[in-house]
Order: sequence, then C-alpha cells, then structure tokens
Amino acid sequence: MIKLIGIFLSLLLIFGWATPVMAQSQPPITQEQLKQGDEWANQAFAATNQGDFATAETYWTKIIEQFPTNAGAWSNRGNSRVSQNKLQEAIADYNKAIELAPNVTDPYLNRGAALEGMGKWDDAIADYNHVLELDPKDAMAYNNRGNAKTGLGKWEDAIADYKKSNEIAPNFAFARANYALALYETGQKEQAIREMRNIARKYSKFADVRAALTAAYWVNGEQGEAESNWVAAYGLDSRYKDIDWVKNIRRWPPSLVTALDKFLKIQ
Repeated sequence: MIKLIGIFLSLLLIFGWATPVMAQSQPPITQEQLKQGDEWANQAFAATNQGDFATAETYWTKIIEQFPTNAGAWSNRGNSRVSQNKLQEAIADYNKAIELAPNVTDPYLNRGAALEGMGKWDDAIADYNHVLELDPKDAMAYNNRGNAKTGLGKWEDAIADYKKSNEIAPNFAFARANYALALYETGQKEQAIREMRNIARKYSKFADVRAALTAAYWVNGEQGEAESNWVAAYGLDSRYKDIDWVKNIRRWPPSLVTALDKFLKIQ
C-alpha cells in the first residue's frame, strides 16, 4: 500500500483514469491521444508507488490538459495532492471530478479524506453519508465515517461503523484495526488486545497493530511482549517512533498515544 496522509485511517481510492463520463462538446479523441494518456497514467501510477507524488501530479495534469472532462484524472490528481498535503487544491480537484461524474463514489470518498485532513469532520461525514446513499455496502465509506466520528470524539458511533465495515468486508484489515483501537479507547481493553492479537496473527507485517500491541502490553506491565512487538513494528515502519505522527497523522486514540509515549520515553 502506498504511503498516504493518514494511511490507516482515511484511505484514498484510485479512480481509473479512463473512466467514462457524460460526453461534452469536444473534438473526437484519437487513438494516439488515448495511447499517450495511457502512458502518462502508467507513469503517474509508477511515480505514486515510488512515493514521488509531485511527479505523479505532473502527469495527471498533462492528462487533464488533454482530457479535461475525464473525472478519473481529476480525482487521481487530487490524491497526489493530498499526499503532498495540498488539501485545498485536492478538494478543488475532487469537486471537479464530482461535477463530471456525480454518481461515482470514489471522488466523494477521496474528498472526505481530504476534509478529515483539515479537521472538517462534519463535512467529511456528509461525503461518506452520500457514498452510502449511492452504495449502502461500501465498506470503505463505513470505515472512513468511523474515522471522522473519532475526530468528533464519538467513539461508540465509530465502533458501530467499523463493525459494519468488517461485516461487509471481513478481510479489510484497516477497519479491523480501527475497530480494535476504538474498543481500547472506550475501556474495552481485553477485547481490544484480543482483537489486535488476532489481526497480528493473520497479518504479521501489519505495523500499526504491532505498535498498538506494544503500547497496550507496556502499560499492562508485560514488558517482554511489548518489546517483541516493538521490534516488529519499528522494523516495518519507523514512523511509529514519532509520537506526533502517531497522534496527528495516524490519529490513534488518546489512551494508546499516551501508552506508546510512555514506552518510547523509556526507549
């Protein structure tokens, strides 16, 4: 999975660049233009996978200049801008994508993620609600709406959304992780740790859960378990040593942030 702002919370979706939209008055598109567009899109995706979001943005801009009514290009450029923390510019791109393809869910989901990045929780929830109107079985929308609700401190409501996301997509590991973290925040610590252990057993390279287990075990006095999980977590993703990142970008619940901070200070 590519590294995006708040990656474990609000995931951005790739919207196929050649997704058709309502035809508007424009010259016929040639096969050569389509071939060039495909090449640019492939280069944009390759740059994204390498974490070079500025280059990806450049290629999406080329596509937009050539195909200005292509909703997928606008939405994907928005994703590249979110990854550079250009949130206002990203929202403008998502707005255009929604104008061109109002019944496609991806731009609403992506705009919701950008709004979360700005702390506009209610606006993000409105976008996720609209996605669920279009597709009541969209697991990502439930997960993301849960994330936005945690921003409002509505942990029980978030748990309900994560649970629904898990019911729809049992293998959606991010929703399961968010569910476990929310359980921990609401005092259901034994159940939360049990859920984290189950996730770690199934997804052994899931750094987020390993780091959460580190924090939970540490404050429980289980130092050996904490240390072993930390070795795995830090080896997979060193960002968990940055408590500011954990708190403000990953957006862990306060209780686990505090627990991890205690562990890191000993380290």
